[in-house]
Amino acid sequence: MTNTTIPSCPVCGMENTYPDGDNFICPDCSHEWSEAAKQDEVEEKRIHKDAHGNILNDGDTVTLIKDLKVKGSSLVIKGGTKIKNIRLVDGDHDIDCKVDGQSMLLKSEFMKKA
Repeated sequence: MTNTTIPSCPVCGMENTYPDGDNFICPDCSHEWSEAAKQDEVEEKRIHKDAHGNILNDGDTVTLIKDLKVKGSSLVIKGGTKIKNIRLVDGDHDIDCKVDGQSMLLKSEFMKKA
């Protein structure tokens, strides 16, 4: 192990942790984690961008830049529709939102940050 400092527990915040091989263990809340896994999570976090390259975050308000047909329906979401309180998810359709009361997954490439 190259790191000589022992981190506090990410769950309960207690500093009473100890190393066990490549992992750390918190005796107070029984949480077990590895620093390598924590670093991998930070590197794997995907950055979501809108059509103009602006970074999107959970809870943002976006506007559609073009009309979108909804698969399996005759519904068309008009360009210029404002969508509030988006949630970012992994996958091809990376925005989870509600449009006119219906839950939908949309692509961020058809959005601009409002």
